[in-house]
Amino acid sequence: MTNILLIRGGGDLASGVALRLHRAGIRVLITELAHPLAVRRTVSFAEAVYRGEITIEGVTARRADSPEHALQILQSGDIPVLIDPPTTIRHASGITHHILIDARLTKRPPDLGMDAAPLVIGLGPGFIPGENCHAAIETQRGHTLGRVLWDTPPTSDTRQPEGDPRRVLRAPAEGIFRSHVEIGDHVELGQPLANVAGEPISAPFAGIVRGLLHPGLHVTRGMKLGDVDPRDDPAYCYQVSDKALAIGGGVLEAVLTRPDIRAHLWG
Repeated sequence: MTNILLIRGGGDLASGVALRLHRAGIRVLITELAHPLAVRRTVSFAEAVYRGEITIEGVTARRADSPEHALQILQSGDIPVLIDPPTTIRHASGITHHILIDARLTKRPPDLGMDAAPLVIGLGPGFIPGENCHAAIETQRGHTLGRVLWDTPPTSDTRQPEGDPRRVLRAPAEGIFRSHVEIGDHVELGQPLANVAGEPISAPFAGIVRGLLHPGLHVTRGMKLGDVDPRDDPAYCYQVSDKALAIGGGVLEAVLTRPDIRAHLWG
């Protein structure tokens, strides 16, 4: 039997968690949607679904076509990314999971509860320790970012983006998303960046395109499509954020706090 840690979601924050756990020698498997919605794709292991593989800060994730293929990828030392939204791999033969991390950031109560694994950890709003998870991790920036919460829920969703709200690009309509720029491109104020159903999306200010949804996806009105960074440094597009690493540190603390769980991680 192979002991693994399951992570639901492979977006940028989930990838910061996966990176820290992998570097600590813990075998990690990520489950994702057939068409992931990560915006910061250059630092999201979810991008392996589209590309086949992606390397972030020296760690490679590869798309797995089956649970058996996922085990082969694990044995190679890479991180498997399996299309499995309900995370049914937790029932697969040959796999033992003692930890499940819900890192999808849906900001809603999860569809899997505390019985999904001996240790269930949830990131951000929607999780209530003792009710639908064993521990939650604070994801809102501030003094408590990355803290492990065993008795209280994380801060409620503010529904407001961090920093200048103009930086977040949102769909002006429902339809197919088409982009005219790439992540890492410098853009000027008012420059056309993309369109949805023919309706244009322009740069809110000069800066670097830090995130952009995968082109060709069907989106709904108001959906987050991208992120423009006024700091104008392309290096930030390819580095895992301080926030993601802080959350990853919180998850690692939560995992290692439990001696009964800790004993299985490197076996």
